[in-house]
Amino acid sequence: MLDTLPPARKIAMYKAFKWSLILFAGFILVTEQVMTKSYLYRFDHWVKMLKHHTFKGMPSHILLAMDDLGLRSLTATVLLVTAAFIGWRFKSWRPIYLSVSALLLLNGVVGISKIIFGRTKPRLALDLLHAGGLSYPSGHSANALLTWGMTAYLIYRYTHREPFNGIKLNWLVALIAVTVCVASLVRNTHWFSDLLGGVLIGGSLLVFLIAIDRAWPSERQPS
Repeated sequence: MLDTLPPARKIAMYKAFKWSLILFAGFILVTEQVMTKSYLYRFDHWVKMLKHHTFKGMPSHILLAMDDLGLRSLTATVLLVTAAFIGWRFKSWRPIYLSVSALLLLNGVVGISKIIFGRTKPRLALDLLHAGGLSYPSGHSANALLTWGMTAYLIYRYTHREPFNGIKLNWLVALIAVTVCVASLVRNTHWFSDLLGGVLIGGSLLVFLIAIDRAWPSERQPS
């Protein structure tokens, strides 16, 4: 099947697989740092020692809204609604398959990881592993990158029309991911390594699904 792929699609597939492995290796490295209480672990506690302001009123609501951009229910709803509309518009089940796969992979991998590591949250003023916590990796940062990233990917692939390029929203996905991470740090809901690990595993799963999509051609997909 790979022999029948157009050269551009094959290049995109191999590139996506390569980046998926690189990002996953980054996640393993961050995990090793947390498990062995090495440099990144110590950096977590240096960040924790910085003075955290207590926000009230409107600033508190704004921070919460920023953090909620990585909320599972919100991101999943946006992705599924977008996928359903694109699928209906182009008479294709591909967007639905990709979206459901993204959500299953995300919740499965991140959820199982949280249970395995059991890291406590910084608000408890304790950093313990295997203590029943659900801090590492951050589901919010993983959600922000994978779910918004898949939404942007579907829009890009299904708005591609020669001689025009598809609508690229990479910058928006990056902005949302950074916003969620900053809000979580300011609100003291996650360690820095939690957020970094979430971004890396979310990114790895995203480009893995992109590689799979590139490997199986679809006549309904314009590009």
